[in-house]
Amino acid sequence: MACPVHFFCRGVRTVGLVLFYYVFSIGITFYNKWLMKGFRYPLFMTLVHLAINFCLSALTRRAMTCRTGKPRTILSWRDYLCKVAPTALATALDIGLSNWSFLFITISLYTMTKSSAVLFILFFSLVFKLEEPNPFLILVVLLISCGLFMFTFESTQFNLKGFTMVLVASFIGGIRWTLTQVLMQKAELGLQHPIDALYHLQPLMFAGLFPLFLYNEGLSLSTSDKLFRVTELSPVLYSLSTLSAGGLLAFGLGFSEFLLVSRTSSLTLSISGIFKEVCTLILAAALMGDRMSMLNWLGFTMCLCGISLHVGLKTYYSKNKGPSLRQLNSRSPELALPLLRHSEDDRGDSAAEYEDEEQEITLH
Repeated sequence: MACPVHFFCRGVRTVGLVLFYYVFSIGITFYNKWLMKGFRYPLFMTLVHLAINFCLSALTRRAMTCRTGKPRTILSWRDYLCKVAPTALATALDIGLSNWSFLFITISLYTMTKSSAVLFILFFSLVFKLEEPNPFLILVVLLISCGLFMFTFESTQFNLKGFTMVLVASFIGGIRWTLTQVLMQKAELGLQHPIDALYHLQPLMFAGLFPLFLYNEGLSLSTSDKLFRVTELSPVLYSLSTLSAGGLLAFGLGFSEFLLVSRTSSLTLSISGIFKEVCTLILAAALMGDRMSMLNWLGFTMCLCGISLHVGLKTYYSKNKGPSLRQLNSRSPELALPLLRHSEDDRGDSAAEYEDEEQEITLH
């Protein structure tokens, strides 16, 4: 009797963690889209989110130090600038362009186009020899590419500028996740814990995105009545509070991802991410008025089939060939890569603290 109860409790816990992840992941997408309707400065919004994430990660590190009595990782300037900076720059551009695109495109087109990041992740994984060539990858590429074409074909809400931004962001995202994986595999850096990685990445991400903000939004924002040219205090407080709420959602998203992976597996995150995209499109059609034809839905289905095939193949090869790389920990709010990694079996309820949980990354 105990065994069925144990599995039932584990199932309820997994469902709860997935729903917790959905709240932040879907919530921040709709929240940013809503915010862009009245506050049309996406790069500034991203900078605020980065600053909030850095402050919260610093506070979390301090709390962990007080709790465990062990000092957290602090990199040297040489390692920081040479090994972390490329990942931080790619991450900043990926997030910045993604948020920027909300000014031009719908949530449904954004969600679908971002799914194409799998293609670029595969490409750069082959370039960096993190993946071995596989004939099934051709089918994955065809399914996702054809699905993306069918989704955007004769779309009534298609915007070329926004679509290009998301596509470029997906391309940079392929570089971002590949560099992230290489960075996290360097055990000597000590950035396996997501809070430590987040703490070190945010300042460089802020510095990398700031010049682009100055060029595109600096003058406009300085003369806007949203922050600086105001006659009353209430509009400023409203703008800062809405921006801060987005930063809390971003940090909550990372925490929920880490919680889900550490208590279940990265495969659970991958599968739940597929259903999350379905939920996002349904909600976008119901709440935001996004219009999708039958051809668009068919293209979306093909894309999901390609992603599902890739996840299934990774699971199959990991079980039949065994691990080929050292175990790594889960990733930070901006460092979750479910499509390039695989975790160990669930360690059960008696697992150690989150910072001590390691995750198997099997690459074939």
